[in-house]
Amino acid sequence: MADSKRILIIEDEKDIVNLLKIRLISRGYTDVICAYDGQEGLDLAHRQLPDLIILDLMLPKIDGYKVCRMLKFSDKYKHIPIIIYSARSQAEDKKLAQDCGADAYISKTLGHEVLLDKLQQLLSK
Repeated sequence: MADSKRILIIEDEKDIVNLLKIRLISRGYTDVICAYDGQEGLDLAHRQLPDLIILDLMLPKIDGYKVCRMLKFSDKYKHIPIIIYSARSQAEDKKLAQDCGADAYISKTLGHEVLLDKLQQLLSK
């Protein structure tokens, strides 16, 4: 059931966070937590154990690649699906995200629907 899943959004642009949160809640995901920099996101992931993380790459304090790597290379957190959601869409960005262990890479230019479809797909596994 969607509402029993905890989603962590790690994104420094508050407008994007607010829009994503509204879209998630409208789809039944009512347990949405947000962090606005990489360090806060890592701390929240450790404390809250989300069911899925939506992660930007260009973040203050710790970038998204490092956050992803730190979570995916830890036995305690590697099971958490991570979707990189970034304005960067170069092939090398996608390759680096894959090397860090990201489960999916969605360009922000593709829009929220593509992101939400991928989120639903990863959560239903």
